[in-house]
Amino acid sequence: MKMKKFIAVLAAASMVATMAVGCGGGEDTSAEGTDAAATEEGGEAASGDWDAANMITVVSREEGSGTRGAFTELFGVVDDEDNDMTTLDAQVTNSTSVMMTTVSENEYAIGYISLGSLDESLVKAVKIDGAEATAENIENGSYKVSRPFNVAVKPDSTNEVAKDFMAFIMSTEGQEVVSGEGYIPVADVEAYAGSAPEGSCVVGGSSSVSPLMEKLIEAYAAVNPNASIELQTSDSTTGMTSAIEGSYDIGMASRELKDEEAAELEGTVIATDGIAVIVNQGNPTDDLSADQVKSIYLGDVTTWDAL
Repeated sequence: MKMKKFIAVLAAASMVATMAVGCGGGEDTSAEGTDAAATEEGGEAASGDWDAANMITVVSREEGSGTRGAFTELFGVVDDEDNDMTTLDAQVTNSTSVMMTTVSENEYAIGYISLGSLDESLVKAVKIDGAEATAENIENGSYKVSRPFNVAVKPDSTNEVAKDFMAFIMSTEGQEVVSGEGYIPVADVEAYAGSAPEGSCVVGGSSSVSPLMEKLIEAYAAVNPNASIELQTSDSTTGMTSAIEGSYDIGMASRELKDEEAAELEGTVIATDGIAVIVNQGNPTDDLSADQVKSIYLGDVTTWDAL
C-alpha cells in the first residue's frame, strides 16, 4: 500500500514538472514569433527604427572653409560682430566629400555642402522654408541659400596661361561647363578668343570650387593643349592668401572676398552655387526653416523631436 502511494506521488510530481516545462517553452516560442513577425513586417525590429528623441549630430566644416563662412552668414550663425557661433559640440570635417560621408554614416547627423557637389545616392538635401535646393530655385529666388564662386589673381600678374585660362572660364564655352555641372552661370559672355599660350600655372583653394575647376581645366586643355594647369585643393582662406603670396597664380574661394583680400587681389565671380543642408537618407525630415537650422547650429536645439 505504501509503495502504491509513493508511486502515485512520484507520477503527480512528474506531471507538474512536465507542465511547467511545457508552459515555459510556449512563452519562448511566442516571443520569438512576435520578433520574427515584427522584423518581417517592418524590415527590422522596433528597436532599430529612427528615433526622433535622439541627439542631433551637428557636422560643420573647418575654419577657413568658404562654405562654412557662407553658411554661418546666410543662416545667421554669428554674433553681432559677425563672429562664427557654431556650437562647440559640432563635428568638424575638412572637405565636401568627408562631410557627405560623415552624414551618410550617421542617421542623426545634419551637415551642409555645395549644391553642385550633392550626391543624392549618399545623402538627402532638405527643403529650406519649403523650397527645394535646385539651381532653378536659386535663379527664381525661392531658394535663398546661395553664394558666389570667386577666383582671384594679383593685379600685376604676368602669367599668360593664367590670363588666358581666366578668359576661357568667362567665355561662352567656359560658362557652358559651369551650367553643365549644375551651377548658375554668368550672363552676357562671349565666345573664347584666346591666344592659347604655352606654359603653366597653379590654381588652388576652396574644396567646393575644386570639382568645377577640374572640369574647366579639362575643357581648357581641349582648346589649348600647350598649357599645363595644376590644381591644388585646400580652402578659401588658403586660396586667397596663397594667391597674395604668389604660390597660386589663381586662388579659389566659395564666398565673397574679404576686404583685406580684395585690397590685394582682383576677384571674379565665375558661378553662383547653392548650399544644400543635408541629412541621412534614413532621416524622415524633409523640410526645415532657416530659423530651425540656425537653432541647431547654435546648439539651442539638440534633439530631432524638439524641432
